[in-house]
Parts: sequence; structure tokens; C-alpha cells
Amino acid sequence: MKSCKDGSFSNGGLRQYGNIEISPSAAVLNYGQGIIENLKAYKNKNGSIILFRVEENGLRMRVGADRMCMPAPTIEQFVEAVTSTVSANERWVPPSNKGFLHVQPLLMGNGPVLSLIPAPEFIFLIYVTPVRNYFEGGLKPINVVVENDIHRATLGGVGNIKAIGNYAGIMKAQAKAKANGFSDVLYLDSIHNRYLEEFSTANVFIVKDNTISTPVLGRTILPGITRKSIIEIAHRQGFKVEERLVPVEELFDADEVFCCGNAVCVLPVGSITLNGKRVDYGESGFVVS
Repeated sequence: MKSCKDGSFSNGGLRQYGNIEISPSAAVLNYGQGIIENLKAYKNKNGSIILFRVEENGLRMRVGADRMCMPAPTIEQFVEAVTSTVSANERWVPPSNKGFLHVQPLLMGNGPVLSLIPAPEFIFLIYVTPVRNYFEGGLKPINVVVENDIHRATLGGVGNIKAIGNYAGIMKAQAKAKANGFSDVLYLDSIHNRYLEEFSTANVFIVKDNTISTPVLGRTILPGITRKSIIEIAHRQGFKVEERLVPVEELFDADEVFCCGNAVCVLPVGSITLNGKRVDYGESGFVVS
């Protein structure tokens, strides 16, 4: 789809996957004016294809686009575009429990821009690709390190939306962690360097007795759709759920820690290392996660 002058979007259409034409001076290339989303299409055991809360992705893209001075498709257009793209690629959706079809919507500013102003034209596109289950043979708890120097978001920034520029800035910390044998990085807030924020691409939860805690949404925490769903399910199952500032010290007293997001769904944390001190989880199993 392409935007019209009034900010609305044409209905667009399907085309074969391939390179796209874009201006070298496009706002997305020079000023990072772009938003991404991520979701999955699965096959049920009966062979039907399902999507999970896709309208929530459409809403989140509209909220993020507003922050980035971008028009966005309506939620109805978003849902229709996703379902049309998935339907056209039905043959690539893996069998039930064998994987999923990764769906990647992208909204970006195109057209020549020589100064810091919104793009004159915007492109909305979706591409898909089949992916195997990340954890064949069962979930494997991950080992994580807490990052003290690099921060994924700052107050007043865009950490609470899926701006395309949010991710390159944490690649250095992630690469260092993986070189040291860790699976991922857990980031702290940029003001006090004490309160939990997120993993590289996932929200964090900690469990203590019958209470499940997660960092409160604000100007730095991404409102994950899996996060929202877990909170709803936890309430229904009788857990006390707290959305609040979570000090890093609470990691050492937690019964469980887990992360959640579109890619990992729900994944238990086996250990967390902070300043060389390691705490292990799962002695009694990962019951809650």
C-alpha cells in the first residue's frame, strides 16, 4: 500500500516477493522514519490457519506511527492485508507443531527528504517466510546477563514503540553477551540503572510465591501483545499480578523468571548473571512459566 496526500492508504495489492524501489534520500534510510510489527500464522491440527490477536498489532502500529509523524493503515486495512498475504502464502505455513509462518509488516517513509521533516510518501508492506519451531525437542531455559552500560531506551524516546532504530543500538551488547556464552541480555532503566526493563526483544516477568511481577508500561517499555495476554491469563488462574518498577535485586529472590514475545512465546530463564554474580532458577521446575 502507499499513502495518499490526505494520509489515508490505498488498498494496495499482492505481488511476488522481491526488491523494492526506494529513493536514496528516503526518510527511512536517512532519518529512521519507520515502524515494524511481528506476528505469526499457525496451522491447527485440522489444517486451518490461525492468527493471534492481529488487530492488536494493527493498533500498536497506529500508535507508533503517530509518535513517528507517520500516517498508518486503519486496523481493518491492517488485518485485511495480513490475512490476504497469509492466505496467498498458505502453502508455506508449516504443519501443526512443526513451525509457523513469520509475518513482518513494515511502515516506512519514502520520497526525497533533504532535511528533518516527515516523508512526503509512506509505504506499508508485509512479507512472510516459514520458520521452524525455535525449540525443537522442548523448551530450553536460557542463560541471561544483565547489561549495566548500554540501555535500550530512554525516557522521552521511542522505546515503547517498534521504531526500526530501536534494535541496531543493542546489537553490540547482544553480540558481547553471546560471545561470553549467554543467550540474551536483560536491560535496566537509563536513569537509575536499577530497574528491570526488557530483554533484547522480549518482555520480562518474575515470579515469587503467588505473585507475578513485570515492569509497568511507560515511555520505555514495549506493550507486548503476548505480555498483555499473559497478564489476562494469570489473573484468571488466580495469580496476583503486579505491574510496577521491579528492582534488579529482586532477581536474586525470585522463584522463576521468564520472558515473552512474539518470537519466543513464553520462555523460562535458567540463570541470570549480574556483575559476575549468577543466580539459577528451575530447581523445582518452571511451574508457572
